[in-house]
Amino acid sequence: MMRVTRVAARPGYRLEAEIEGGWTGVLDLTSELCGPVFEPLRDPELFNQVRLDEFGVICWPNGADLAPEFVYDELLRQAGDSMHPAA
Repeated sequence: MMRVTRVAARPGYRLEAEIEGGWTGVLDLTSELCGPVFEPLRDPELFNQVRLDEFGVICWPNGADLAPEFVYDELLRQAGDSMHPAA
């Protein structure tokens, strides 16, 4: 099972994430923050409360979460060649 090992909120609804194996990248969630669970994350104060649960899933206090597989796929799609293993 894939795990996110580190996450940090960045301005503009972006997350800097590291995935097991050392792959890092910045995930832009601007277009993903819609619907009853994710729309509240447009509040920067709530968005900045991002954390990892015990399974390596990105989550927020309101119950929103992102599966590690989604994070990996989106990082690849958005970053292309700029996603790289951590040094």
